[in-house]
Amino acid sequence: MTTTLDASNLRLKDVQSLLKLTEQLNDSFRSLLSLENITEFEQQELQVIRNIFREYYSEGKISEGQIKFLFLAPLMKLAGFYHSSIKITLEENIANISVEDEDTNIKGRMDILAVSKTQERIVTTLWILVIESKNSSFNALEGLPQLLTYAYKSLENQTSVWGVTTNGMDYQFVYLQQGNPPIYKLLRKLDITRSESSIELLQVFKSICQL
Repeated sequence: MTTTLDASNLRLKDVQSLLKLTEQLNDSFRSLLSLENITEFEQQELQVIRNIFREYYSEGKISEGQIKFLFLAPLMKLAGFYHSSIKITLEENIANISVEDEDTNIKGRMDILAVSKTQERIVTTLWILVIESKNSSFNALEGLPQLLTYAYKSLENQTSVWGVTTNGMDYQFVYLQQGNPPIYKLLRKLDITRSESSIELLQVFKSICQL
């Protein structure tokens, strides 16, 4: 009998065990991405986003929906994701993930997925970035099990993929790669409320968008 698991209920140790994922720590985005300087206009827009976050955060918990609309949407626009060559989908269902050597399927729904539209007429599409968001009362790392599960699905058709889980303030990026076993590289968290960190955050988004 096949068991179906909900990705949102899985712990990190469950995901690592079921999908045979190995973790590696990596403190350097520049070892994986080419980060370019941002413009004065982009810095000003980042300041606006930082101010909005502080205003909402001071009033209490920021909902997951607000985080998507107020922070992720403008960040992705600044980074170039709103381009004719990229398709953004929301609340995307993942197809069943079959777990090797076990009668188990994993189902779930990712928050935001960016794919290359240049691949749309091909059977397999290129995933650019998978995003999992939590409300501001959660630690960003709490979205990691779901993020890894969703991003893992793309490794059936491509060698690597980027993902990020966020609570609006902290942005935890991961880089998944095919392998035996497959690995994920856990980058250091970036904080949108700090000027230098928010600049690097936008640089990372832009670099991923241009891959």
